[in-house]
Amino acid sequence: MASASTTPSRQLPALGPSQPLVEWWAQQWVQGITPMTRMQLAWMESLTDVMQQEARFFAALSAAGEQLGKCYETHGTDPQKMQECYEEIAREVADQHMQRLKQVTTLPQEFRRRIWEEL
Repeated sequence: MASASTTPSRQLPALGPSQPLVEWWAQQWVQGITPMTRMQLAWMESLTDVMQQEARFFAALSAAGEQLGKCYETHGTDPQKMQECYEEIAREVADQHMQRLKQVTTLPQEFRRRIWEEL
């Protein structure tokens, strides 16, 4: 069975002398792709972190909606209890939102760190 390096020169005799140059170019091309691939991986990891944080925030919003529904069922006629319930839900949502904002502020630094690690 013929090797891959001799097959093209048999099919196209003009490629024989230029084969070392083609092989060198192929190596340079692959080496140039590797850093870009690593940078893309760092970007994808950062994007995954953002999506996970957003999913946690949406889950907190969903839980707050459920709590609000329970408040209506149990305390719908008592304004004082409803106010307490609203305040508790608002605090929980605000805490989740503050965690979300804290993560958003660290994303640029985290992304830069990942890129520098890859470079």
